[in-house]
Amino acid sequence: MTELNYVTQDTFQAEVVNATEPVLVDVTAVWCAPCRMVEPIVKELAHEWQGKVKVVKLDADENPALLMEYGILGIPTLMFFKGGKLQERFTGFQPKDKLVAKLSPHL
Repeated sequence: MTELNYVTQDTFQAEVVNATEPVLVDVTAVWCAPCRMVEPIVKELAHEWQGKVKVVKLDADENPALLMEYGILGIPTLMFFKGGKLQERFTGFQPKDKLVAKLSPHL
């Protein structure tokens, strides 16, 4: 399985907003059971979209300022950025086929 890197408040601008490729951000926390359900799907997408989409994780507990900035009220939340702009957002568990259907037009 693909290992995902974490971004932080300090690296978010460079790794996500300024990225040249689209970026899928998985906002998660170690104590969050639904986050653990989403994780294998996110890893599959990272593997399938390798070279097309950067996939990263963001620890909700360690980066509250980013949660406030993007209005994240629940986790897991997936955010899809393209050209530095937020294109799609999903909160809660989403099946893989739904994620692919909503994100594919942006690829």
